[in-house]
Amino acid sequence: MITGAGVSGTKRMQTFFRMAVLAAPIALAACGGKDDLDELALNDTPPEVLFNEGLALRAQGKLRDSTDKFEELDKLYPYSEYSKKSLVNLAFLNYSRGKYTETVNAAKRFVTLYPGDEDSAYMLYLAGQSYFRQMPDITRDQAVTRKSAAAFNELIQRFPESEYAPDAEKKLRIVKDQLGGKEMQVGRYYLQKRNYIAGINRFKTVVLEFQTTRHVEEALFRLTEAYYALGVVNEAQTAAAVLGHNYPDTQWYKDAFSLLNKGGYEPSEDSGSWISRAFR
Repeated sequence: MITGAGVSGTKRMQTFFRMAVLAAPIALAACGGKDDLDELALNDTPPEVLFNEGLALRAQGKLRDSTDKFEELDKLYPYSEYSKKSLVNLAFLNYSRGKYTETVNAAKRFVTLYPGDEDSAYMLYLAGQSYFRQMPDITRDQAVTRKSAAAFNELIQRFPESEYAPDAEKKLRIVKDQLGGKEMQVGRYYLQKRNYIAGINRFKTVVLEFQTTRHVEEALFRLTEAYYALGVVNEAQTAAAVLGHNYPDTQWYKDAFSLLNKGGYEPSEDSGSWISRAFR
């Protein structure tokens, strides 16, 4: 027979076991997380030591390990002089490893934090190069190509005397040629669909924004073609005249002249036309 004291003691024992069962996972979790807590503990290694270790790993060709070291430095000592230097190294290392998104992120952060620093030119150059290497073919969206143009343009405008400016100018010409080519592709599509206004808008972009590219000759012919199809003969004549004045020996001018001639017209420039003003 169980006495009253026995019942009370039994209940206390049951309560104890229940609490022990509940406490066990907590204790295990605490033990299991000790290493994680140790890893999260503040690393008191001086920034100059971390920086030199990163440089040593880079010199040894251990680019991934070097990247990790500079990232660690940047996290532990943000906004320090060594963090500033680590960002330059991170941009270079990520670019070398083909990590273009990471390169752009590091470059953008550097330029934002240190806009007047001489290394900002290099950061803009790496950003432009990262976008440049990702440019898609002409049939696809050119958002990345436009970002490359923006980075190279900013470099040239802000740091015209930089050692990176000449190559940026060369790359920018290639980028603009691609952007102009995309406008021509879309414009020709609209012409095929007889959507002449939409086509004219595309060719107009080439004339106004990409006039120094190889596409401007065809753009002027397509303007002649589109305006003539719409019955806006004055603009068609102007486009052909400007084409003949600037590119007289091209097949595009011969085709424009022939198109107008069949209708009893010939190239004639209207000085008030936007086409004429664009080439002054």
